Amino acid sequence: MTETLNQELPCYYMVPKERVDEILAEYNPDEIVIATLTSHSSLQIFHGARKMGFKTMGITVNHDTRYFDAFPLAKPDEFVKMKDFDEIFDRSGEFADKNVVLIPHGSFVEYMGAKRFQELDIPVYGNRAVLQWESDRDMERQWITSAGVPMPRIINDARDIDQPVLVKYHGAKGGRGFFVAKDYAEFKMGIDHTQPYTIQEYVLGTRYYLHFFYSPLSSEGYKVRDGSLELMSIDRRDESNIDEMYKLGSQEDMKRQGLFPSFVVTGNVPVVIRESLLPKVFNMAENVVKRSYELFGGIWGPFCLESIVTDKLEIKVFEISSRIVAGTNPFISGSPYADMIYPGMSTGARIAMEIKNAAETDRLGEILT
Repeated sequence: MTETLNQELPCYYMVPKERVDEILAEYNPDEIVIATLTSHSSLQIFHGARKMGFKTMGITVNHDTRYFDAFPLAKPDEFVKMKDFDEIFDRSGEFADKNVVLIPHGSFVEYMGAKRFQELDIPVYGNRAVLQWESDRDMERQWITSAGVPMPRIINDARDIDQPVLVKYHGAKGGRGFFVAKDYAEFKMGIDHTQPYTIQEYVLGTRYYLHFFYSPLSSEGYKVRDGSLELMSIDRRDESNIDEMYKLGSQEDMKRQGLFPSFVVTGNVPVVIRESLLPKVFNMAENVVKRSYELFGGIWGPFCLESIVTDKLEIKVFEISSRIVAGTNPFISGSPYADMIYPGMSTGARIAMEIKNAAETDRLGEILT
C-alpha cells in the first residue's frame, strides 16, 4: 500500500547549484582530482579512479592512513590532513584550485553530518538534496512507500509492541545501537531517548543489500527515464554480536546477564539472488529512481536498497542508502552482475567512469552539485 506525503518537510540549506556551476566553470576537465574521506569504501574509490586515469586525494581527519601503504594501487596520490571537518570549509578554495570532485560515502556523510555536507562549497558527485531524505527515517519512508515499494510496518507507540520489532536510530551508523525488542519492557531496557529513532516490525527473512547505479548520461541497457539502471552487485552483512548470540542460549537468558544483541556491521559477504526475483528487484529500484525525480530532483550514481526476502519470496525494503555502500567492497574486481555489463568493474570505478564520460562530453554540471 502506498503511503502519501502528509507532513511538512524540513528545509535544509544547500549550497546553490549556481555557485557549484561557477566553480566548475573554472575547472580543467582534463585535471579533475577524485577525493574522499579515508574510510568506508575509500580504497575502492581511489582504486577505481586511478584505473580511469584520475589523480586522487585522501582527506583525513584524525585517521590512520598507514594501511594504504599495503595497497599501492589504491593509495591516493595526495593526503590532506585536517584537524576537524570545519577545516574543509576553510580550505574550499584550495580544493577548487585543484579541480577536486568529492565522492560521498557513509562515513563521510555520517561523521560530517548530512546538513553540513550539503553546505560544502565544493563540487560533489550526486544530488546533495537526497541526503536529507536519506538521513531522516520519516522522510526516507515517505520517499520509498510513495514509490509503491513495500516497507516493514511502523509502530508509532512503543507501548503497542506485541511482536518482535527492530529499533533503529536515524542516520548511517553501520547498525550501531540498533536492537530487537519483543515488548515494551525490552524496549525501555534498550532505548536511548537522546537520539531520534524508528520502531519497525521485525520481518523474518533473508537480508539482501542490492547495489544499483543509475546513470542519467547513458541511453543503453535497462532504461529508466532518460538514463539507465544497473545492478552492480549484492551483499549480506556480518553483524556483531547478533550473528553469534544464538550459540550462548536464549536472548532472554543473555539479557539477564547484561548481554544484549547488537547489529554493528563488521564485514560483508557476496551474494547472488535467485534469478526469478530480478524483475521485482529492478521494478523496485526503477520506481524509487522515478519518485526521487518527482520529490527532490533525482538520485543518480550508486545507491543501495536494503531489503528482506521472506520465505514467500516477498521483498520489503527497510532502508535506502543514497551513495556508495561498504557492501560493494568485496567486488573491487567486479561481480557476477557487473561482469555482464562492465567486466571486472567495481562500483568505485563505475563512479569514476561516469565522471570521466561527463568531463569528455561537457556534462559535468548534470552530475555534480
